[in-house]
Amino acid sequence: MSRRSTTTTAAPTIRCAIYVRKSTDENLDTDFNSLDAQRAAAEAYIASQQGEGWVALPERYDDAAYSGGTLERPALQRLLADIEAGKIDCVVTYKVDRLSRSLLDFTKLVEVFDRHGVTFISVTQSFCTTTSMGRLTLNMLLSFAQFEREVIGERIRDKVAASKQRGMYMGGTPPLGYDVVNKKLIVNPAEADLVREIFRRFVTEGSTTRLAQALNAEGKTTKAWTTKDGKVRAGTPWHKGHIYQLLNNRLYLGQVEHKGNVYPGEHQAIVSQEEWDQVHDILSENYRVRANRQRAKVPGLLKGVIRCGHCKRAMGITYTKKKGSTTHYRYYLCTHAAKAGHEACPVRTVPAGEIEASVVALLRRSLMTPEVAARTYREARGLVPDAADEQDIILHLRQFNDLWDELFPAEQARIVKLLIDQVTVYSDQVDIALRADGLYALLDEWRGAKLEMTSDTAC
Repeated sequence: MSRRSTTTTAAPTIRCAIYVRKSTDENLDTDFNSLDAQRAAAEAYIASQQGEGWVALPERYDDAAYSGGTLERPALQRLLADIEAGKIDCVVTYKVDRLSRSLLDFTKLVEVFDRHGVTFISVTQSFCTTTSMGRLTLNMLLSFAQFEREVIGERIRDKVAASKQRGMYMGGTPPLGYDVVNKKLIVNPAEADLVREIFRRFVTEGSTTRLAQALNAEGKTTKAWTTKDGKVRAGTPWHKGHIYQLLNNRLYLGQVEHKGNVYPGEHQAIVSQEEWDQVHDILSENYRVRANRQRAKVPGLLKGVIRCGHCKRAMGITYTKKKGSTTHYRYYLCTHAAKAGHEACPVRTVPAGEIEASVVALLRRSLMTPEVAARTYREARGLVPDAADEQDIILHLRQFNDLWDELFPAEQARIVKLLIDQVTVYSDQVDIALRADGLYALLDEWRGAKLEMTSDTAC
């Protein structure tokens, strides 16, 4: 009598990552906190599926004191990176909203899971994203989670508005001149003297840039403070933005501002109404306001594509004029130099007329080069099957070169942005990077205009 042999096939190993999250840091220092409870429930669930090959990974994906309304969480980003690397087969959480409270964000996460064959499991809301019913249940739960988050947000905003109407300080970085004691602003005498000094010196100086430079030269810094968890935030050097923010802060008048409304504050004022009015009479017609008004009238051919190579910042259009003259001279100014002073940047400014003429000359030479026309033709043939022939393209580029000076400034600026990716200015050189697809776009526009002209003629 023969015996029938039987073989058993072991279940494949399912690598399970446990993700836990808590919105606040409350009670996280206890021996067994909310994160531990979530993890214990997830581990028990995975253990119940051990016969199916489920194994809990030792890596911890714990986000403490992070909101579920954003995906910018350290542990979640590590989880996604490990999924991309193929290290995870299943993600287990205690509840759906631990992973996300946003329906849109969760949709993005599910797309990542599906792309890498990863299953999502909620321990207390039994469903699996691999089934249509599971997806429907998931979307319903997420809709309620998002609704709950939005309601909580509305309550917080209402509470902040009501508190500020009563003149209460609602937290954040303490302003220079005050310390926070029992959630109230208390005047810091030494810092308050510096605030008054800044108000007085601005009335005399009239320039936020020069005032910031003077304060830095004297070794004075912005607010230095210690957070409630003991982290020291050192003061930083001044720049004009700090000065503007300080001079416009109504806390120094003993007031609290909220969405354009001003209320009497619970705290003591540092500056008088007279000092405030003197400063704001100057600010109402300061250099920035006048410069912005003039800038709107001054064309900037390279605006949006020119950058400072030293500071890696954009350069904006500005102007100046000699004393007693009505002629304006245009410049491109590094925004870092405008903010921190010209000494902060070796590039600082570059004459607008010279740099624009150089860039335009390069463009016109490029468009007249036979190699450029030939390459444009070859690539256009691959992009557009019915593209014009090579001679038509060469003719068009030459016509474009001849007509450049007749174009309106706005059209010239548009074409520059079409053909140029970036102009980088260094103290000793200028680098110009052309857009690889710029000539394609220009050719398409030309072809479209030509077809339209032909259609109009036929009509």
